[in-house]
Amino acid sequence: MGGADLLAAASRIAPYVVRTPLLRGPVTAAHGTRLLLKAEHLQLGGSFKMRGAANAVLALAADRVVTGSS
Repeated sequence: MGGADLLAAASRIAPYVVRTPLLRGPVTAAHGTRLLLKAEHLQLGGSFKMRGAANAVLALAADRVVTGSS
């Protein structure tokens, strides 16, 4: 996956995901380093997998999508 692929994926999923904050990790001051944690658990579904799942579904060709209801 190259830069163009990443930009395409970001554009594709933008309407469906929340921009989550970076949180400063607790070991930052204690160890003189910077640890940032991405709060992906704040996505609408509460899952860090939202970005990858949304991109996988949205990248499917129309002939590969099957819908149904019961």
